Amino acid sequence: MSLDRPVAPDPYELLPQVGSFTLTSTDVRDGEPLSTRYAHGSAGGENVSPQLAWDGAPDGTKSFVVTCFDPDAPIPGGFWHWAAVNLPANTTELPQGAGSGDDGLPGGAFHVRTDFGSRDYGGAAPPQGDQVHRYYFVVHAVDVEELDVDQDSSPAVVSFNLAFHTLARAVIAPTFAH
Repeated sequence: MSLDRPVAPDPYELLPQVGSFTLTSTDVRDGEPLSTRYAHGSAGGENVSPQLAWDGAPDGTKSFVVTCFDPDAPIPGGFWHWAAVNLPANTTELPQGAGSGDDGLPGGAFHVRTDFGSRDYGGAAPPQGDQVHRYYFVVHAVDVEELDVDQDSSPAVVSFNLAFHTLARAVIAPTFAH
């Protein structure tokens, strides 16, 4: 099965311009295929969130939000795989597996419900035989210590709040197909 449709645009190119900083990972690379370790169980994976590290966030950063979004999902609004909110400003890394639940996050940070319906990392899971999907792992440098959201907020609501509070963002976009 191959869904015949155009490739979705880079979702972050559609937003107002903000600064950037550096995001690296020992587990994933921009433009390269994800290991099945970071894929959802429904795609034969282990559903482990990758290690992410960042530096160079701008002055005035008071917290971070980490998200993972698939704009290539065969639905109009893409698919949210991860949203960790209100990471303290002194956070510069999330170790592999930090997305397994709120206990893996620093300070008072928490997860909101992904499109899988759970409050944790949900790995790559494109439809069998579909086109290659891109997974945008993004660290958002935020100008407030806490976004005005809670665990019951959707990633779309978090993203809406980020539109008004993001100072800069750092992106790695690996790919996956199965």
